[in-house]
Amino acid sequence: MILRHAFIPVDNNRLSHLCGSMDAHLREIESAMDVSISRRNESFRIEGAKLQAERAVALLQSLYDQAKTPLEPESFQLALVQAVADPASLSRRAAAGSDNTPAEPSLRTRRADVVGRTPNQQLYLGNILSHDISFGIGPAGTGKTFLAVACAVDALERSTVQRIILTRPAVEAGERLGFLPGDLAQKVDPYLRPLYDALYDLMGLDKVTRAFEKGLIEVAPLAFMRGRTLNHAFVILDEAQNTTPEQMKMFLTRIGFGSKCVVTGDVSQIDLPRGERSGLIEAERILRRVSGIATTRFTAVDVVRHPLVARIVEAYDAARSDGE
Repeated sequence: MILRHAFIPVDNNRLSHLCGSMDAHLREIESAMDVSISRRNESFRIEGAKLQAERAVALLQSLYDQAKTPLEPESFQLALVQAVADPASLSRRAAAGSDNTPAEPSLRTRRADVVGRTPNQQLYLGNILSHDISFGIGPAGTGKTFLAVACAVDALERSTVQRIILTRPAVEAGERLGFLPGDLAQKVDPYLRPLYDALYDLMGLDKVTRAFEKGLIEVAPLAFMRGRTLNHAFVILDEAQNTTPEQMKMFLTRIGFGSKCVVTGDVSQIDLPRGERSGLIEAERILRRVSGIATTRFTAVDVVRHPLVARIVEAYDAARSDGE
């Protein structure tokens, strides 16, 4: 199918920002949406399957509306991922205006654009907000950790919790780092760096530093959680695929009154010793019918990093299926 689309009134600056350097943006849209795009001035010709061509036209119009200034690489990639995963989101974004304001209400963080970019991400956010314990399971780049931290920051800003507690099993990704120098916080810092990065992005360095000083944010190594009861806290267990069943049970039974818990992990990247069972896999199986607990499963479609990440995830999934 061939569709033709012209941007009227003509704005050469917007067209330049839309197409990117040497039409790089158009080439990426072609690759991601399996269409062919050619243009002459403001007139575009899109060729491909009917649905894909229509999605490409909608994406081009959405990006053109945002292109008063050069499109940031991250904004462009997220719009592309969102269009491929959830075409209806384009109309919602268009209805919200041309200033990058999302149609859905955003979380209360430093960034106003923190919303679910794909249907599974939207489901994940809904599950976190409506359940005391939520699991987010899926490959790298699907926003599991970032969205969990965003919900935690939002809860702290709204005073629905009194503190954020971050924890993660200290298991290296196939390496042995030996004894790490420093105090307890310095020893666990390397393992919790992704959580710190999300906090800095969502709150700002100064605000995060003050929150640590006031005890509003706490780093709690998983091994030291036994015996505690966590009341009025938003607790995030990251990289949960590297917990043992005993650790997972211990962690989940720490949750107290007024608390929320989010458990994230990627069961395709387990770094436990060979033969050791993953507590995340076992918890998903045992707790699937327990009321008050929600599980969101992510796939390569939900990857919101560079498009190559989604293809890498798909290739590994295919190789694993072939091996079975």
